[in-house]
Amino acid sequence: MLSKKAKYAIKALIFLAKNIDKPPLPVSKISEFEKIPRKYLEVVFLELRNAGYIFSKKGVTGGYVLSKPPEEIFLVGIVRLMDGPIARVSCASAFHYRSCEECLDEATCSIKQVYLKIREQELEVLSGTSIAGMIENEYAAHALSI
Repeated sequence: MLSKKAKYAIKALIFLAKNIDKPPLPVSKISEFEKIPRKYLEVVFLELRNAGYIFSKKGVTGGYVLSKPPEEIFLVGIVRLMDGPIARVSCASAFHYRSCEECLDEATCSIKQVYLKIREQELEVLSGTSIAGMIENEYAAHALSI
């Protein structure tokens, strides 16, 4: 399941991408518009800034802007940053592998086999979905509903 932290990070990045041609946006405006608690958003932005996704400008005209084009920001990086490993079980993780204590034979474990498939499908979707693509889908869905 996607954590609130990851969801808030994605929503905030989409908001910044939609306002890419504007001056830096204050966290208060993003928080208010996206209905994200301000203190929580500040923590999320600290992580996004440290990972190089956003840039912060201090001062009266300060705020946040994207550090990368929205076409280069993929959900896989955001979800890993905010939530950690993609795999739901450690024995199916590519980067955080640990064998299961209770597993008698990992090579024939049906649970591992299912979760490897789930991880691969999830990785495919997350790796192929950019912030720009999400905005395009949103605009397309909105146009269809008019």
